[in-house]
Amino acid sequence: MYGLIAKLTFHPGKREEVIALLSESSRHLPGCFSYIIADDVGNGNTLWVTEVWESKTSHDASLTLRSVHSRVQALIASSEKIAETIPVAGLQTFS
Repeated sequence: MYGLIAKLTFHPGKREEVIALLSESSRHLPGCFSYIIADDVGNGNTLWVTEVWESKTSHDASLTLRSVHSRVQALIASSEKIAETIPVAGLQTFS
């Protein structure tokens, strides 16, 4: 298992477009168990993405599969890999 928590800061006014593109690109990714996109409570231009993958290799391969990856990158002012994790338990109950 491989987990990743990332902070994405996008250009002002691009929130909805970034969320839509991330949602679209994260559907049906091989080896992806969970891809959660969350607003930052204190910054309206920041999103947090928490991912759970079968392996780091699956995650790395996904970066070349995402057809909208370059479109998302154009909207993001900065991105930070906050933490790499090894998921050990959890529950996802929403869509």
